[in-house]
Amino acid sequence: MELRHLRYFVAVAEEGSLLTAAQRRLNTSQPSLSRQIRDLEFEIGVTLFERKARGVVLTPAGRVFLDHARLALLQVEAAIDGAQRAAQPKRPVLSMGFLVGLEVTWLPHLLRIIREEAPEIEVTLCSLSSPELALALMRGKLDMAFLRPEKQSLGLSFKLLAKEPLVAVLPAGHRLASYKKIRPQDIAREIYVSSARTSPVLQAVIEEYAFNAGITLKAKYEGENISSAMSLVTSSGGVTIVPLYAQNMLTPNVVARALEGVSPTVDLTLGYAEANSSPLLRRLLSRVDELIESVQNQSIIRYAETLS
Repeated sequence: MELRHLRYFVAVAEEGSLLTAAQRRLNTSQPSLSRQIRDLEFEIGVTLFERKARGVVLTPAGRVFLDHARLALLQVEAAIDGAQRAAQPKRPVLSMGFLVGLEVTWLPHLLRIIREEAPEIEVTLCSLSSPELALALMRGKLDMAFLRPEKQSLGLSFKLLAKEPLVAVLPAGHRLASYKKIRPQDIAREIYVSSARTSPVLQAVIEEYAFNAGITLKAKYEGENISSAMSLVTSSGGVTIVPLYAQNMLTPNVVARALEGVSPTVDLTLGYAEANSSPLLRRLLSRVDELIESVQNQSIIRYAETLS
């Protein structure tokens, strides 16, 4: 087994499609990628993906292997980073974490501010679930993170960045895709895919929305994260509810639609440990309003205004 097998496997798992992973992530052909995945399955001795007409979905064995594959790749990256650091003079480091997909919206503007404040600083990034980001902040592994205002986060402070509207994501060929806005009652009649398995804050918002709308959303499938939930939408023909920023991760075979009525929102915050005495962190926190203003001009934020 080689590292490329793990990278290929993770890409396919996250995209939910061999074709999409080959074209968008791996710069290879679908037949070549298919052979690599078959070789990996043969070596392990288990089936990792269940092939569907509209993509692939992880088997139970595949879901277990995905966690370990991601960890292995992270460890390799850490080894490379450690070796490079050992070979170079030490530089000050700022460690940041993001919910998967948020980097597209917020990182370019944040990096501009960082370079103005400390052009010599080395920036490290990671993408985790919101509870994992909160834990990393509490353990001092991260200086700042873009996450939900997690409860039971001892010693953390959260600055509100945005109230993100929730949207419905469904297959491009779904009967509801022709509507500009989706009624909650229509979602309740469809196969529902949960996108909030690892996000209790998001799950609470969705449950409150369903309660207020008088519907029941019982998940037939549960994604490990928003990306895997959208893959399940593709393979199952179902519907999921996600924050607006997930539009950054849409593949051609799924579409996002606004929710009819008053759209529920989930808080996006900038979290940090109160005990973190980094002067740079404090300067960055003083420019949060500027960061928010810069991001508000982006198309995805302007789209949010149409939901009200």
